[in-house]
Amino acid sequence: MLSEGYSSLSNEIALISANPFTCIWLDTAQDRTPRVVLTANPDHWNTERGPRLEKVVFRNDVSPREALRLVCDTQGEVDIVTEVSPADAERVKTSQHARLVSTDAMRVVVGIINRDAVPFGDKRARQALNLAVDRDKLIREGFKDYAYPTVGLTPPYSAGYCKNRGPYPHDPGEARRLFEQVGYPSGRALKLAVLPGLEGVANLLADDLRVGLGIQVNVIAIPAENLLAAQHAFVEKVLPLTFDVLLFSWFDLTADAPASFLHSWLYHSLGPFRAGPPIEAFERLMAKYVRQTDPQKRNALDEEMERLAYDQALSIFLCAPQALYAVNQHVRFVGHAATFEVADTEVDEEHWSRGAAATPQS
Repeated sequence: MLSEGYSSLSNEIALISANPFTCIWLDTAQDRTPRVVLTANPDHWNTERGPRLEKVVFRNDVSPREALRLVCDTQGEVDIVTEVSPADAERVKTSQHARLVSTDAMRVVVGIINRDAVPFGDKRARQALNLAVDRDKLIREGFKDYAYPTVGLTPPYSAGYCKNRGPYPHDPGEARRLFEQVGYPSGRALKLAVLPGLEGVANLLADDLRVGLGIQVNVIAIPAENLLAAQHAFVEKVLPLTFDVLLFSWFDLTADAPASFLHSWLYHSLGPFRAGPPIEAFERLMAKYVRQTDPQKRNALDEEMERLAYDQALSIFLCAPQALYAVNQHVRFVGHAATFEVADTEVDEEHWSRGAAATPQS
């Protein structure tokens, strides 16, 4: 139960379609008190599951860097740090007080291809982009191996995963042959836009495209202060898109019906992140999908949409990163694929909050 503080989002509408009315809410601010405190509800009906903790305190008064220092080097200040960067994973693993917890999450990093840009309306050009990427190197250097290569949009541990396909191979020779077939304009630089926080991965991707395709690639980092305006332009599609490829991270809220979020948002005619004209075959599949109530038949459609995305190379399919947490050694934390929650989390007898050890200490 919320017993102290608040955490809220402010947002505004980006209109996708007036008829039928379709929109997406874009975050404009995250208003939080320094502390948000939850206390256990002993009267909840599901007593078998919990509560396992008397109190949970979310600290919004420390930076991510300081929070990582506190969990790694002290006890009694911070017990769990979410969204640990792969670059910091080794520091957590060698810490005296914390351990690293990795969770197979419903997350994906993908290159959204602008199919309206010449020559990316041609499937061969999009296949060339995929063949130019060394996914193993990208995962090793960009994610420190805390990610899985993807066939399409669906993580390999999710329902709807395309079992009869493998990720696009790294084949620069074939990539360049296809690019020459479609007649990529001589001297034209490919414009690779990137969301804040993904600049390092974008540079690795750009290097692969330069070497594999023999073209110039300009990396365009979207400043955080311009992100909202860029999101409006992308979602509302009133003006032509200014990128060829957008390096994009996204998450799913359901592991049992991934196309309801991942594929529909990137490829459907009413999808906020569609970059290019509607795809007739995908529209037909989604029309079946929204009426399907049988889970097995729905997952068959998930797989069919994944195969369509792969065969048409609708995006540059990259990887599914794991969610990383720094967790106090005396905390039993259970990570979840789609959300962060502590319903299954508990502490052992040696935790600083129990008994005589209840005083914070370094």
